[in-house]
Amino acid sequence: MATAGLSTLRLRTPRAAAIAGMLFSLLLAAAFVLLRLSVPADPQEPGSWLRTNSQTIALAMNLIPFAGIAFLWFIGVLRDRLGEQEDRFFATVFFGSGLLFLGSLFVTAAVVGALLMAFAANPEELIGSATFQFARALAYALMNVYVVKMAGVFMVTTSTIALYTAIAPRWLAFFGYALAILLLFGGSFFVWSFVVFPLWVFLLSLSILADNFRRAT
Repeated sequence: MATAGLSTLRLRTPRAAAIAGMLFSLLLAAAFVLLRLSVPADPQEPGSWLRTNSQTIALAMNLIPFAGIAFLWFIGVLRDRLGEQEDRFFATVFFGSGLLFLGSLFVTAAVVGALLMAFAANPEELIGSATFQFARALAYALMNVYVVKMAGVFMVTTSTIALYTAIAPRWLAFFGYALAILLLFGGSFFVWSFVVFPLWVFLLSLSILADNFRRAT
């Protein structure tokens, strides 16, 4: 009975990883799109978007914690699926880059949330102030440098692990390399480059889910 229960657990592990990854992708993509449509790309913009788009931005900020929970679940279940195939070096970079990505994302969300709270308390003094400019520049740097770069590193290590362990098709791993290069070296030049990461995680999760159903049948 114990062996049967363990086999059932192992069979369901890829499915749990796929569902968590897809949930993360949808939530993060929705949050990114809402932010992109609500906040100007120029960090020097005086802040008029706070008057018109505060509710949309607040909705995006509320989606990010749930996306983070799904991402942690995705990492944990994916590592569990690798099991003894996991290489210590790549596992460290994989796990570390995922946590750094998530930490940078949460700090960015906290800065933007603090801006919304400060604006609600005293809108006239915040707009155009030095405090607003600092917070806006901080959120811009965190998102476009640290969040994007850590997402690129996570994609490189995950693609490498996928090549060595065959947990995903080879074309998806090479596709991950190409998208990671875009994030690492061109993320600052393409306004919508951040949607690349949730899109790739969604494709990876979909591939894992399809493979799980093939094995089950």
